[in-house]
Amino acid sequence: MFKGSLLEAMVAHASDNKKQTDKQQKILESAIRIFAEKGYTNTSTSEIAKAAGVAEGTIFRKYGTKDNLLLSVIVPFIKDLFPAMAEGVFNEVMSKDILSFEDFLRAFLKNRIVFFKENMEIFQIVVKEMLYNVELRNELLPFFKENVSPRLIKVINIFKERGDLADIPTELIQKMVFTFVGGYFVSHFVLLPENSFGDEDEEIENMIRFVMDGVRNRKET
Repeated sequence: MFKGSLLEAMVAHASDNKKQTDKQQKILESAIRIFAEKGYTNTSTSEIAKAAGVAEGTIFRKYGTKDNLLLSVIVPFIKDLFPAMAEGVFNEVMSKDILSFEDFLRAFLKNRIVFFKENMEIFQIVVKEMLYNVELRNELLPFFKENVSPRLIKVINIFKERGDLADIPTELIQKMVFTFVGGYFVSHFVLLPENSFGDEDEEIENMIRFVMDGVRNRKET
């Protein structure tokens, strides 16, 4: 079930989108509101059409599928608001009592796991579409990278200056962390969700240990 402020933010964003026709705007707003109330899986295009005051065929002519309808909201939302969201996440995590890069990883993972749990269906749809839709992948991956990489590099450099990380090029460390953490979220919430949500704290600690074994500064004793 969709929960939390992400869907509410999407509703507001769809309402403010002046590039859509009135009919398209009504469809998008109705779709997101019903997704938020009932969940994506439990929402039918006929319900969306009824709420928007249009024929169901209008939705299929304009969007093709329910997934494409959701993506019509998600992609503009990501492009307009993701930079501020990314900045907010890193600021929130770093505002905590973070003494080491290991602390940062732990706080970041816990923060994002809560977010993805609350918005799992949205995340699943975006990832699955990116796996099969080359055009969407080419459009969004560079966008994610340019908004996440500089912030992660800044954090890495902070802990390198403190002597917490090995003398490995910062760009290589961020690539390793980005790849591993991103792969974890995709497998955890999309590819193998049925194997998830066991002992989550233990899983997080095992993953942190795995990452830190590769990037920790092993000072001579």
